[in-house]
Amino acid sequence: MHGGNWNSGNKDLYNFFGNNFAKKGITTVIVGYTLSPDADYKEMTTQVAEAIKWTQQNISKYKGNPNQLFPTGHSAGAHLIALATMDPEYGIDPASISGIILNDGAGLDMHNYLKTYPPTTTNDYLATWTNNPENWKEASPIFYVSAATPKIMMYVGEKTYPSITVANKRFLEALQPFQPNLEPILLNKKHIPMMTQFLWPWNKRYHEIIDFMNNNKQ
Repeated sequence: MHGGNWNSGNKDLYNFFGNNFAKKGITTVIVGYTLSPDADYKEMTTQVAEAIKWTQQNISKYKGNPNQLFPTGHSAGAHLIALATMDPEYGIDPASISGIILNDGAGLDMHNYLKTYPPTTTNDYLATWTNNPENWKEASPIFYVSAATPKIMMYVGEKTYPSITVANKRFLEALQPFQPNLEPILLNKKHIPMMTQFLWPWNKRYHEIIDFMNNNKQ
């Protein structure tokens, strides 16, 4: 799931991600969603959930295993896959998800962020999140952490945006009672290079992610 601050980005830019995983035997689905201001977070998450359901129902036609599904996303994409798989409203059985891979995830605790920095029309945040604090809470994956949460793998850039650093720390603390052995992988990178590093098929991240998949097969 691509990022882009919920108001930009395009799945067509990420063919390299699918190609590089395919070369390593991993069937990959690159997903798009309607961007803000044409959609709010709930509509985006609904679309992401529908993409996950489609994958579960159809991936066997493309040499994929529907019982080994690992949603992953960068930035806003990480938020959307986390919310779609963790909030029961979107109809995804967490037991049907083998693991979640968050790459410098944004928005994991939008409630905390927007309490300090209320949304405005800048970056279409008002259209994305509304001005209702209850919606901010409903939009935050941190409030859906539980024993049922699929195993999570986290990448965080050491030079990323402060808001992402704070949100990932808070999310990890919430998750700790349920996944005490989770250690985020910290990389000496800024936010965008956390994704562009995947341009190179020999990047170490591919091996780490495949190891995570192999260790969490259902």
